[in-house]
Amino acid sequence: MAADLPRIILASASPRREEILGLLGVRFTVAPSGFDESSVVQWPPEEHVLESSMGKAAFIECRIPDGIVIGADTIVVVDDKILGKPADVEDARRMLQLLSGRSHYVYTGLCVIRRAGDETVQTIRDYVRTEVRFGKLTDDIINAYVETLEPLDKAGAYGIQERGSVLVEGIVGDYFNVVGLPIYRLGGMLMELGVPLFGR
Repeated sequence: MAADLPRIILASASPRREEILGLLGVRFTVAPSGFDESSVVQWPPEEHVLESSMGKAAFIECRIPDGIVIGADTIVVVDDKILGKPADVEDARRMLQLLSGRSHYVYTGLCVIRRAGDETVQTIRDYVRTEVRFGKLTDDIINAYVETLEPLDKAGAYGIQERGSVLVEGIVGDYFNVVGLPIYRLGGMLMELGVPLFGR
């Protein structure tokens, strides 16, 4: 990346988001956001992820004089309810039983803020929605998956990029959105701010 381009900061502690962002071929640093999500509106889901991603980005943005900050928030929605990370193994089983044999939706909000000379000069926000369909899960499959402990730190109690891929019958939309960072849309947002993809 050219020296005169602004530094890019990913306001997330997620190793999955860090790995996906690396696909763009741009240099960036990671600064986990301390934004408190408890005050974010719970419904509708698109407003939830837009507000949360904005809060995460703004938490870092106000602490730097120059640069581009990326905030993201991902949720799973089924039956007009938001599924976060399970509280324990029983909660993970409950979520997987709820998702079994049916479709649900994954929303990710994106917020990209450009900062220059101690001022915010541009903010771009958007969200992406992907439909995910699970196959019918038996109790044995659910129990075996929960015993891996993989579901415990995943929204909706599964990771499509890991063992949870075996549970997914199909998707309609952006796969990377389900992982946690819709890279196609994010790449477009960064290009709007003058960041060239692949470092060129």
